[in-house]
Amino acid sequence: MADPSVLALREQFRNPEQQRETSTVGMWIFLVTEVMLFGGLFTAFSVYRMSHPAGFDQGSADMEFWLGAINTAVLICSSFTMAMAVHSSETGKKSRLAVFLLLTILIGLVFLVIKFTEYYLHYHDQKLPGILFHDTSPDAAYVQMFFVFYFLMTGLHAFHMIVGEGVLCAMLIRTWLGSFSERYHTPIELAGLYWHFVDTVWVFLFAIFYIPGAHLK
Repeated sequence: MADPSVLALREQFRNPEQQRETSTVGMWIFLVTEVMLFGGLFTAFSVYRMSHPAGFDQGSADMEFWLGAINTAVLICSSFTMAMAVHSSETGKKSRLAVFLLLTILIGLVFLVIKFTEYYLHYHDQKLPGILFHDTSPDAAYVQMFFVFYFLMTGLHAFHMIVGEGVLCAMLIRTWLGSFSERYHTPIELAGLYWHFVDTVWVFLFAIFYIPGAHLK
Protein backbone atom coordinates (compact mmCIF):
# COMPACT_ATOMS: atom_id res chain seq x y z
CA MET A 1 0.00 0.00 0.00
CA ALA A 2 1.25 3.49 -0.86
CA ASP A 3 2.29 5.84 1.90
CA PRO A 4 -0.80 7.83 3.04
CA SER A 5 1.35 10.96 3.41
CA VAL A 6 2.15 10.80 -0.31
CA LEU A 7 -1.44 10.11 -1.34
CA ALA A 8 -2.74 13.00 0.78
CA LEU A 9 -0.32 15.65 -0.53
CA ARG A 10 -2.14 18.14 -2.76
CA GLU A 11 -0.42 19.47 -5.87
CA GLN A 12 -0.32 23.08 -4.66
CA PHE A 13 2.01 22.18 -1.76
CA ARG A 14 5.72 21.41 -1.95
CA ASN A 15 5.74 18.91 0.88
CA PRO A 16 3.51 17.50 3.67
CA GLU A 17 4.96 19.94 6.21
CA GLN A 18 3.85 22.97 4.19
CA GLN A 19 0.41 21.44 3.68
CA ARG A 20 0.11 20.79 7.41
CA GLU A 21 1.13 24.33 8.38
CA THR A 22 -1.29 25.84 5.86
CA SER A 23 -4.15 23.64 7.07
CA THR A 24 -3.45 24.51 10.69
CA VAL A 25 -3.41 28.25 9.96
CA GLY A 26 -6.69 27.85 8.07
CA MET A 27 -8.29 26.10 11.03
CA TRP A 28 -7.12 28.80 13.45
CA ILE A 29 -8.59 31.48 11.16
CA PHE A 30 -11.87 29.57 11.15
CA LEU A 31 -11.82 29.31 14.96
CA VAL A 32 -11.21 33.06 15.21
CA THR A 33 -14.42 33.64 13.26
CA GLU A 34 -16.18 31.27 15.66
CA VAL A 35 -14.83 33.27 18.61
CA MET A 36 -16.25 36.40 16.99
CA LEU A 37 -19.64 34.70 16.58
CA PHE A 38 -19.89 33.46 20.15
CA GLY A 39 -18.15 36.58 21.46
CA GLY A 40 -20.92 38.78 20.10
CA LEU A 41 -23.54 36.64 21.83
CA PHE A 42 -21.63 36.64 25.10
CA THR A 43 -21.33 40.42 24.90
CA ALA A 44 -25.05 40.88 24.27
CA PHE A 45 -25.85 38.52 27.14
CA SER A 46 -23.54 40.48 29.48
CA VAL A 47 -25.20 43.80 28.57
CA TYR A 48 -28.68 42.46 29.30
CA ARG A 49 -27.55 40.75 32.48
CA MET A 50 -25.98 43.93 33.86
CA SER A 51 -29.18 45.83 33.05
CA HIS A 52 -31.54 43.27 34.60
CA PRO A 53 -29.60 41.15 37.13
CA ALA A 54 -32.64 40.03 39.16
CA GLY A 55 -34.48 38.58 36.18
CA PHE A 56 -31.40 36.82 34.85
CA ASP A 57 -30.60 35.37 38.28
CA GLN A 58 -34.14 34.04 38.47
CA GLY A 59 -33.76 32.49 35.03
CA SER A 60 -30.49 30.91 36.12
CA ALA A 61 -32.23 29.48 39.19
CA ASP A 62 -34.60 27.62 36.84
CA MET A 63 -31.69 25.79 35.20
CA GLU A 64 -31.16 22.06 35.68
CA PHE A 65 -27.85 22.68 37.48
CA TRP A 66 -26.80 19.08 37.96
CA LEU A 67 -27.54 18.13 34.36
CA GLY A 68 -25.36 21.04 33.28
CA ALA A 69 -22.62 19.99 35.69
CA ILE A 70 -22.75 16.41 34.45
CA ASN A 71 -22.53 17.60 30.87
CA THR A 72 -19.50 19.71 31.76
CA ALA A 73 -17.78 16.64 33.18
CA VAL A 74 -18.82 14.67 30.09
CA LEU A 75 -17.20 17.17 27.74
CA ILE A 76 -14.03 17.31 29.83
CA CYS A 77 -13.81 13.53 29.41
CA SER A 78 -14.35 13.92 25.67
CA SER A 79 -11.49 16.44 25.51
CA PHE A 80 -9.25 13.85 27.16
CA THR A 81 -10.22 11.09 24.72
CA MET A 82 -9.78 13.50 21.79
CA ALA A 83 -6.32 14.45 23.04
CA MET A 84 -5.47 10.75 23.28
CA ALA A 85 -6.74 10.25 19.72
CA VAL A 86 -4.42 12.99 18.48
CA HIS A 87 -1.51 11.49 20.41
CA SER A 88 -2.28 8.05 18.97
CA SER A 89 -2.26 9.47 15.45
CA GLU A 90 1.08 11.18 16.05
CA THR A 91 2.63 7.89 17.20
CA GLY A 92 1.10 5.88 14.37
CA LYS A 93 -1.07 3.68 16.63
CA LYS A 94 -4.05 3.24 14.34
CA SER A 95 -6.03 0.84 16.53
CA ARG A 96 -5.78 3.15 19.54
CA LEU A 97 -6.71 6.09 17.31
CA ALA A 98 -9.88 4.32 16.21
CA VAL A 99 -10.78 3.42 19.82
CA PHE A 100 -10.32 6.97 21.12
CA LEU A 101 -12.22 8.48 18.20
CA LEU A 102 -15.08 6.10 18.85
CA LEU A 103 -15.05 6.92 22.56
CA THR A 104 -15.12 10.64 21.80
CA ILE A 105 -18.08 10.16 19.48
CA LEU A 106 -19.99 8.16 22.08
CA ILE A 107 -19.25 10.67 24.84
CA GLY A 108 -20.41 13.46 22.54
CA LEU A 109 -23.67 11.59 21.98
CA VAL A 110 -24.13 11.32 25.76
CA PHE A 111 -23.77 15.11 25.97
CA LEU A 112 -26.39 15.66 23.28
CA VAL A 113 -28.84 13.22 24.88
CA ILE A 114 -28.53 15.01 28.23
CA LYS A 115 -28.82 18.42 26.56
CA PHE A 116 -32.00 17.56 24.66
CA THR A 117 -33.42 15.95 27.80
CA GLU A 118 -32.84 19.27 29.51
CA TYR A 119 -34.60 21.07 26.66
CA TYR A 120 -37.58 18.77 27.15
CA LEU A 121 -37.68 19.57 30.87
CA HIS A 122 -37.69 23.29 30.08
CA TYR A 123 -40.53 22.72 27.63
CA HIS A 124 -42.43 20.82 30.31
CA ASP A 125 -41.85 23.70 32.76
CA GLN A 126 -43.14 26.22 30.16
CA LYS A 127 -39.82 28.00 29.75
CA LEU A 128 -39.74 28.12 25.96
CA PRO A 129 -39.71 31.81 24.92
CA GLY A 130 -42.87 32.96 23.17
CA ILE A 131 -46.40 31.65 23.57
CA LEU A 132 -45.13 28.58 25.45
CA PHE A 133 -43.45 30.67 28.15
CA HIS A 134 -45.08 31.12 31.53
CA ASP A 135 -43.70 32.97 34.54
CA THR A 136 -45.60 34.91 37.20
CA SER A 137 -42.66 36.71 38.83
CA PRO A 138 -42.32 40.52 38.58
CA ASP A 139 -39.28 40.07 36.33
CA ALA A 140 -41.01 37.63 33.97
CA ALA A 141 -40.05 39.61 30.83
CA TYR A 142 -36.37 39.48 31.74
CA VAL A 143 -36.55 35.83 32.76
CA GLN A 144 -37.90 35.16 29.27
CA MET A 145 -35.03 37.15 27.75
CA PHE A 146 -32.64 34.98 29.76
CA PHE A 147 -34.16 31.90 28.13
CA VAL A 148 -33.96 33.52 24.69
CA PHE A 149 -30.20 33.75 25.16
CA TYR A 150 -30.08 30.29 26.73
CA PHE A 151 -31.78 28.49 23.85
CA LEU A 152 -29.98 30.55 21.21
CA MET A 153 -26.48 30.05 22.59
CA THR A 154 -26.76 26.47 23.83
CA GLY A 155 -28.65 25.54 20.65
CA LEU A 156 -25.84 27.01 18.55
CA HIS A 157 -23.36 25.07 20.67
CA ALA A 158 -25.37 21.86 20.21
CA PHE A 159 -25.31 22.44 16.44
CA HIS A 160 -21.51 22.72 16.60
CA MET A 161 -21.45 19.49 18.61
CA ILE A 162 -23.49 17.71 15.93
CA VAL A 163 -21.11 19.00 13.24
CA GLY A 164 -18.19 17.80 15.36
CA GLU A 165 -19.78 14.36 15.65
CA GLY A 166 -20.01 14.20 11.87
CA VAL A 167 -16.37 15.24 11.49
CA LEU A 168 -15.21 12.60 13.98
CA CYS A 169 -17.27 9.93 12.22
CA ALA A 170 -15.54 10.87 8.96
CA MET A 171 -12.15 10.68 10.71
CA LEU A 172 -13.05 7.26 12.12
CA ILE A 173 -13.98 5.94 8.67
CA ARG A 174 -10.74 7.31 7.21
CA THR A 175 -8.82 5.67 10.05
CA TRP A 176 -10.37 2.31 9.21
CA LEU A 177 -9.46 2.89 5.55
CA GLY A 178 -5.83 3.49 6.51
CA SER A 179 -5.69 7.14 5.46
CA PHE A 180 -3.48 8.23 8.37
CA SER A 181 0.04 7.41 9.39
CA GLU A 182 2.72 8.68 11.74
CA ARG A 183 3.79 11.04 8.94
CA TYR A 184 0.31 12.21 7.94
CA HIS A 185 -2.39 12.86 10.54
CA THR A 186 -3.20 16.56 10.01
CA PRO A 187 -7.01 16.06 9.74
CA ILE A 188 -7.02 14.40 13.18
CA GLU A 189 -5.16 17.34 14.71
CA LEU A 190 -7.53 19.84 13.09
CA ALA A 191 -10.57 17.89 14.25
CA GLY A 192 -9.05 17.92 17.73
CA LEU A 193 -8.66 21.71 17.64
CA TYR A 194 -12.31 22.10 16.66
CA TRP A 195 -13.49 19.69 19.33
CA HIS A 196 -11.50 21.39 22.10
CA PHE A 197 -12.88 24.76 21.01
CA VAL A 198 -16.47 23.52 21.25
CA ASP A 199 -15.74 22.01 24.69
CA THR A 200 -14.23 25.29 25.88
CA VAL A 201 -17.29 27.25 24.75
CA TRP A 202 -19.50 24.98 26.84
CA VAL A 203 -17.47 25.73 29.98
CA PHE A 204 -18.27 29.43 29.54
CA LEU A 205 -21.92 28.65 28.80
CA PHE A 206 -22.15 26.64 32.00
CA ALA A 207 -20.57 29.52 33.93
CA ILE A 208 -23.01 32.19 32.73
CA PHE A 209 -26.24 30.19 32.62
CA TYR A 210 -26.07 27.69 35.48
CA ILE A 211 -23.87 29.09 38.24
CA PRO A 212 -25.22 32.63 38.99
CA GLY A 213 -28.64 31.47 40.21
CA ALA A 214 -27.61 28.20 41.82
CA HIS A 215 -27.76 29.77 45.30
CA LEU A 216 -31.44 30.69 44.80
CA LYS A 217 -32.63 27.09 44.58
